[in-house]
Amino acid sequence: MQALLDNLVGRGLDPSIYRLFIVDGAKALTKAIRRTFGGHTPIQRCQVHKARNITERLPRGMQASVRRTLRQAWELDDADKAEKLIRNLARRLEHDAPGERDSILEGLDEILTVNRLGLPAELRRSLACTNIIENMNGTVRRVCRNVKHWRDAAMALRWTGAAMLEAAKGFRRLKAHRQLPILKVALAAHGARHTIEPVLERQSAAA
Repeated sequence: MQALLDNLVGRGLDPSIYRLFIVDGAKALTKAIRRTFGGHTPIQRCQVHKARNITERLPRGMQASVRRTLRQAWELDDADKAEKLIRNLARRLEHDAPGERDSILEGLDEILTVNRLGLPAELRRSLACTNIIENMNGTVRRVCRNVKHWRDAAMALRWTGAAMLEAAKGFRRLKAHRQLPILKVALAAHGARHTIEPVLERQSAAA
């Protein structure tokens, strides 16, 4: 994970610019992102993966209601209200499914990143999960499974590149692509806020 990010930075990706990272919940990737781009870098955990991980371990009779509550929370514009709703859900599950209570609360801040950035609902839906990249990954797996013997890394790269070109034929515009300037403004505001806060804290400590 770290080597990949270091390679991107080495090829010109500016680590000082705030970006939104969307991850599937891999802790090693999250740690590498924060090490490379800073502790306040916005990271959104995939809500689809999160809901699936929670509900698949619940009794069948509870799955629909829990999934519905999670979806209701993620649709809220107010991130604090969304967090309160999820915490209330966790408390309800404490008796019937105590293990899932901890699963719901784990990574809660990162689950609501797009809400805290103040993005409109349509854009949040597009950026709150890893479906965009998952579709391409599926095509890569489908194309590369035809290979029975991998000779070297160069061959793997060629086949991966060919599969990505195949996947590109099905690419479509992001449904909320016209709202992407709102994301840019939100990230700039996030960056400014976390640049100013440490200065104010130092000034307060000095006084």
